[in-house]
Amino acid sequence: MRDFITALGLVLILEGLPYFLAPGSMRRWVASIVDLPDEMLRGTGFVLMALGLGVVYWVRG
Repeated sequence: MRDFITALGLVLILEGLPYFLAPGSMRRWVASIVDLPDEMLRGTGFVLMALGLGVVYWVRG
């Protein structure tokens, strides 16, 4: 459970960093996501999950 909470904290840091460093750019980027088709968002989400799983598998073995 400790590792999970640590990982969650790191995710929150990484997610918040772009908003802190470049809020204007993030606002434009988030607004542009609205125009993307669902299939592209779903595919991107799948690829990111697969990459995350691969990283966890690689690190934790």
